[in-house]
Amino acid sequence: MHKSSKSIGENALSNFKPLNVLVNPNVAEAEKAVKEAVSQRKTLLVIGNCWVHYLGRAKSKLEPGERILIIKEDGSLLVHRSVGYEPVNWQPPGCIFNVQAEDALLEIRAVRRKPAESVKVFFDKIYMISALSLVDSGEFSLYASEEDMQKAILLEPSLLEEGFKPISYEKKVEPGFVDVYGVDKNGKLVVVEIKRKTAGKEATLQLAKYIDAVKGKVNREVRGILVAPNIAKDVQRLLATLGLEFKSLDPRKCADILKRSEARKLEAFFTGETR
Repeated sequence: MHKSSKSIGENALSNFKPLNVLVNPNVAEAEKAVKEAVSQRKTLLVIGNCWVHYLGRAKSKLEPGERILIIKEDGSLLVHRSVGYEPVNWQPPGCIFNVQAEDALLEIRAVRRKPAESVKVFFDKIYMISALSLVDSGEFSLYASEEDMQKAILLEPSLLEEGFKPISYEKKVEPGFVDVYGVDKNGKLVVVEIKRKTAGKEATLQLAKYIDAVKGKVNREVRGILVAPNIAKDVQRLLATLGLEFKSLDPRKCADILKRSEARKLEAFFTGETR
């Protein structure tokens, strides 16, 4: 049975900014609410049964299903399934929107001019519409793990030094596993030990053991590089005594690199045939 639409406003949420929510609206009510939210650059959520047509650098069609449509104040659009963190369809910021109701269907169209592409989302059942003006000026900081730092170095070897070429990672040697193993621009083997926090004597001695293990199997010069945000007091002297080197690397920089890499993968994914 179809319920009548309901709206929650300032009276119900007196301590918050006005929050407009429509539950089970008809098509005319939905059209009005979506148009108003888009024109006022509000964050908009539409939940219901929909299907999607994409036309642009590729062409795709998403069959009907119950999903969440998000339109953000910067003009970006995302269609999410009930599982997974990636949108199944999306358009980046700067879209122009056209909203219309016809034949009991609500059509929301997001268009970009350069490159020319459009996403059309059709709803035949709408369970909820929510619109809200959000304020978000908080800075985002992501701190990488040692595994993330390892991945960042493999993605951008110049983080270690120019000319470095990774050969392998988690290389098994007698004392354990070498984080990154490679060759420098002069052809010397390089053993890399990574620490997310301040590296102490233990990490230095561990790296020295790896170097000894590698030297026992190869007949060439081997360098050892300890990678960390910083080193503990007196570790520099121990590094020099053992003939090892230190490279300062901020985990946040590694996190940014991984973030950009994931964004590029997402962009490539959605500009392909699957979009």
